[in-house]
Amino acid sequence: MVTSVALDNCGDLGIHIDRNGRWFYHGSPINRKEMVCLFASVMSRDPDGRYWLVTPEERGTITVDDVPFLAVEMFTCQCGRDRVVSFRTNVDELVTVDALHPLRIEECPETGEPMPYVSVRDGLEARLTRSVYYELVGKGHEEILDGERVYGVWSSGTFFPLGRMDDCD
Repeated sequence: MVTSVALDNCGDLGIHIDRNGRWFYHGSPINRKEMVCLFASVMSRDPDGRYWLVTPEERGTITVDDVPFLAVEMFTCQCGRDRVVSFRTNVDELVTVDALHPLRIEECPETGEPMPYVSVRDGLEARLTRSVYYELVGKGHEEILDGERVYGVWSSGTFFPLGRMDDCD
């Protein structure tokens, strides 16, 4: 017979991740990467958008300014429609861009600049750093989608738009 055990809810754990992917505990930076990677490995996000650290015994919430991870390195193999794009995050997780781990582009409300994200796991995302995004853009090419010229990249057999091609005529 299997019984379910209710996890103790510890409330707010006092952990905060800023927009640059830096982790803090009660305002002090967590400088040990091994500790950050451990915390990241037990992180989840609920349907209401709250971030949690969950262990077998207890769970608690943390605050995140944007997304918990940054994509800090890009790897590609093959080319054209056969290309496969993968990223390494700042917590050393590897994610391959595919239908289950899509890219999405938001527009910064203040500047209008693109803000690229990739799905990592369990509703958690990584924002591509500027240099990684520029490297990704360098691998892209134009496609026609629904009669519209779109610039993007192929990965794992799926085309991921990065932006519309403005008419230059």
